[in-house]
Amino acid sequence: MVIRRHYLISGDVQGVGFRYRAKYAASSLGITGYVMNRYDGRVEMELQGDRDSISRMLAQIDAGTFIHMDDIEVKDMPVDENERAFVVRHQ
Repeated sequence: MVIRRHYLISGDVQGVGFRYRAKYAASSLGITGYVMNRYDGRVEMELQGDRDSISRMLAQIDAGTFIHMDDIEVKDMPVDENERAFVVRHQ
């Protein structure tokens, strides 16, 4: 079952390779959505895929050297049937 979730992540998440790891993990797990740095120091992501793959992706990101997620705000979102890729967005 495909789900979509919006994440706001705080901690040591900017300048530590977070977006690169997210892009790599999403590509390897077949997850679509986006990741971007926010001006307030957090990272924003929307992930679409099956629940297990999303959990595995978050674990892969968190395992990164220098990355430390202190707080994660999660909100369920409607699935985007037309989305086909995972992208790094820039503000």
